[in-house]
Amino acid sequence: MLANQPLQQVWLLSLSATYSKSLENIRQWLLQKKIDGIPYEKADCDVGIVLLDETCLDESAVASLKACLEKSKHIIAINAGEEILPFYKAWELLCLGIDDILPWRYQEHIAQIIQNRLNRWSIVEHTLESDRISNQLIGSCRKWKKLLRQVVEIACFSNAPVLILGESGTGKELVARLIHDLDKRPDKEDLVLLDCSTIVPDLFGSEFFGHEKGAYTNAVSIREGAFALANKGSLFLDEIGELPLNLQAALLRVIQEGTYKRIGSNQWRKTRFRLISATNRDLVDFAEKGSFRQDLLFRINALTIQLPSLAERKEDIPALAAHFLRQAMNRSEVPDIEKPVLEYLMTREYRGNLRELKQLMSRIAYRYAGTGALTLGCLPEIDRVTPTRRPRDWQNNGLRNAIRLALANGVGLKDIKRSAGDIALEMAVQMAEGQLPVAAKKLGVSERLVQGWWKEKRQD
Repeated sequence: MLANQPLQQVWLLSLSATYSKSLENIRQWLLQKKIDGIPYEKADCDVGIVLLDETCLDESAVASLKACLEKSKHIIAINAGEEILPFYKAWELLCLGIDDILPWRYQEHIAQIIQNRLNRWSIVEHTLESDRISNQLIGSCRKWKKLLRQVVEIACFSNAPVLILGESGTGKELVARLIHDLDKRPDKEDLVLLDCSTIVPDLFGSEFFGHEKGAYTNAVSIREGAFALANKGSLFLDEIGELPLNLQAALLRVIQEGTYKRIGSNQWRKTRFRLISATNRDLVDFAEKGSFRQDLLFRINALTIQLPSLAERKEDIPALAAHFLRQAMNRSEVPDIEKPVLEYLMTREYRGNLRELKQLMSRIAYRYAGTGALTLGCLPEIDRVTPTRRPRDWQNNGLRNAIRLALANGVGLKDIKRSAGDIALEMAVQMAEGQLPVAAKKLGVSERLVQGWWKEKRQD
């Protein structure tokens, strides 16, 4: 590589007719930092810079930004206008997926800010490609990748307490282990796991604080508790929402002060650990109702990670199914999964999320006779649901939350219906691998309607 060759690339796009000439200034500033700014139309990179101003954020500009976001991992917006963007417009950009909005008055530092972001994102992407993640946290859908980037950034660039939220079976323990593994502390010790739903209240003190010999009946030797074992490491409290209030108070005191005493001892001991908590409960609601301490909630959720349900990442089911099949068969090469079986897996309900899919693949694996692909005959009797049956929760949280967000941002029913229709058509064509008649049948509409939509989409 030549010494003067740019090391990094970003694409550049101006949505502002008034300030479009400023894009060349940005390109020159980036070149000084060894960053090559390429016009959006010619670029083959997934990080971009968008130049805009308050007057250009109309429906057309928002549509252009959405198109850019579809093919980019990160976008930084630069407001070239003299006026600061109103909060509601800046907020709308962040909700779309823009990473940051830099005002033009930072022009002396813009290139350095962008370089710092690129360096961090490069570390995150390199980590994402490691075997530690790609072999354990399976999935490539946009939502999952975005979440993994958040997890990696939290693990590598912070030591603050983390609260992992998600339904049962979404992989909270896997994420907790990843956070600990990627933690950069030079003197890092072990990860200690404690399931709060299994702790007997009478034994809480021993589990967390440890005890001295003779502290109570059957305490025949000294025992180290979780606080001691997690010192200089990480303490993962699974199902923290199940802790009774009196136990929450004891935990809060240790988190705040970093000291504790074994049961039966008068000596204060110090402990320093990274706290990672997880729950499938709504702790905010619990706190409002008085069943979870508000002060403890503030302490444990300095950083929050919301894991998606399997229903929110359907595109990952084929890869996850193959992964769980390899585990069940205990071999690297597994049989192909026939299309009807894949369609069954994609349309089935998974109330237990990843855990339920893993158990299903184990049941399928034991029925496999050892030759050829997995066929519908490999499905156990108990799992043979009527194919025409619609999942009862297909309208659940994901769709409802999207509509709620649209309404909150002033989107009318007409636009919501049009967007929902476009998404349904697009997904049906993808599932039918581009075969429009098959997509039309899946949607229960005429082939002419799908062809008309496809023709219009290609023109756009």
